[in-house]
Amino acid sequence: MNQALTYTFPMSPLSILGIGLLLGMRHATDADHVVAVSTIVSTQKNIFSSTLIGALWGIGHTITVFLVGSLIIIFHIVIPPRIGLTLEFFVAIALIVLGIMSLTGILETITQKLTHGTHTHIHLFSHHPHIHMHEHESPTMPEESGKTITLKPGIFDRLGAYQIFRPLVVELIHGLAGSAAIALLILGSISNPLVALVYLLIFGIGTIIGMMMITTAIGLPIVFSLKRFTSLHKSITIISGIISLSFGLFLAYEIGIQDHLFGQNPVWEPR
Repeated sequence: MNQALTYTFPMSPLSILGIGLLLGMRHATDADHVVAVSTIVSTQKNIFSSTLIGALWGIGHTITVFLVGSLIIIFHIVIPPRIGLTLEFFVAIALIVLGIMSLTGILETITQKLTHGTHTHIHLFSHHPHIHMHEHESPTMPEESGKTITLKPGIFDRLGAYQIFRPLVVELIHGLAGSAAIALLILGSISNPLVALVYLLIFGIGTIIGMMMITTAIGLPIVFSLKRFTSLHKSITIISGIISLSFGLFLAYEIGIQDHLFGQNPVWEPR
C-alpha cells in the first residue's frame, strides 16, 4: 500500500515580506489605479512630475491601507458588506469625476492655475536688499540700480500644493476601499500580528515603487507628444478622460446594482 507523502514548506517572515513587496508592486497595476492615475498624469508637462505624482499616489494608498489595516488586524474588526461596497463605490465616483474634469478641460485648467509659476528674486541695492515673489516668462534681467539674483523653485514648489494633495486625496479613497481586502488576506495567512503590520508597510513600499514605474511609463509618451504633437497630446488627454469616465460608470453599476449596494442584501467580496 503506497502512502502519499505531503511536504510542507513553512515560509519565513522574510519570505513573507518579500512576497508583500512583489504583491504591492502588482497591486499598483490594478485597473482602477492605472485608469485614475493616467487621467491625472495626462496633464503633466515633464517626466519628473509624472514620477513624483506616482510616489505621492502610492504614499496616500499606503497611509490608508496601514491605518485601516492595522485596526482590522489588531482589533479583528469586521467590515459589514454595505460599508465595504460603499468604500468601493467612492472609488467609482472618483473615477467618474476625474473623467468629467478631464473631458471638459477643467482638470488641466485647475492644474495650470494652481501650479506655482513664481520665482523668488533677491534684489541687491546699495541701500538695502529685499525679496519678492512674482511670475514671469523669461529670466529677469538685472535692474539698473542693483543686481537681481533668481532663486529657482524647489521640487514641490514647481509641482504646486494642488498637484501634491490631489493624488494623495484620491488615493486615500482608493486605500480605504482596498485596505479591508488586503488586511483580511493577511489575517488568513499571517498569524503573527507584528509580522502582519510590517507586511502592510512592505506592501505599501511595493505599491509606491509600482506606481512610480507606472506613472513614469505613462508620462513618457504624454510628454513626448506635448513637445512634438500638440493634437496627439490633446487626444491622449481626451482618451484618458473617456476611459476614466467609462470605467467609473462600469464600477458604479457593478457595485450598486450587481452587488446590491442599493438593495436589501448587499454582497461584498473584498478584491
